[in-house]
Amino acid sequence: MSKVDTVIQPVETPTGETPLALTRRARRIYRLLAERYPDAHCELDFTNPFELLVATVLSAQTTDVRVNMVTPELFRRYPDAEALAGADRTDVETIIASTGFFRAKTESLLRLGVALVEDHGGVVPGRMVDLVKLPGVGRKTANVVLGNAFGVPGITVDTHFGRLVRRFGWTTEEDPVKVEHAVGALVPRKEWTQLSHVLIFHGRRTCHAKKPACGACPIARLCPSYGTGETDPDKAAKLVRTAPPR
Repeated sequence: MSKVDTVIQPVETPTGETPLALTRRARRIYRLLAERYPDAHCELDFTNPFELLVATVLSAQTTDVRVNMVTPELFRRYPDAEALAGADRTDVETIIASTGFFRAKTESLLRLGVALVEDHGGVVPGRMVDLVKLPGVGRKTANVVLGNAFGVPGITVDTHFGRLVRRFGWTTEEDPVKVEHAVGALVPRKEWTQLSHVLIFHGRRTCHAKKPACGACPIARLCPSYGTGETDPDKAAKLVRTAPPR
């Protein structure tokens, strides 16, 4: 094929926008949501990297509110990796029972404590490559810890985040790692952690899985999924939560 015959194929985006237009729309959405949720933050209670790591492991298949109910007693009894490594299994199961899947979570926590002691001197590592090698820790958990305990930008692709970025038309990917990479290309790296907080806040409070409050959404005119939920402003306003569900 000659240079004259060569056709440059445009990069496809989920909504048919140009890549530049998609990037601009994504950043505009982020700015508007950041204005709606200026206090967006990690809703797990913690005072150090160890506590955040344990709380994030516990948060699987349950709410942050529920985790925050059990961690004070858990950390009182087992305040560090050394204590957790030698914890009584039945005692841990009893403390965390209300979070669900407590036997599997207890196994992960005990193994996590041992791994931290044996491989990292009881200290939570501050690198992705090390964190994902720990029992019960994947990229999502690692990004939560890195972003909120170490100040290392990361995108937390939980169910809320994944649902919203697909509704926004930022990506069609379902795989969390692919979602992370696709969204990371749209927003500056320094904003990744706060972007995660803002979208998770919006997912928990307004853009619900079953009935999003479209009529009370600040980004309605920018969202290709507008109309998925209630569009009447008054009815939509009643769907908005001021706090995450228990």
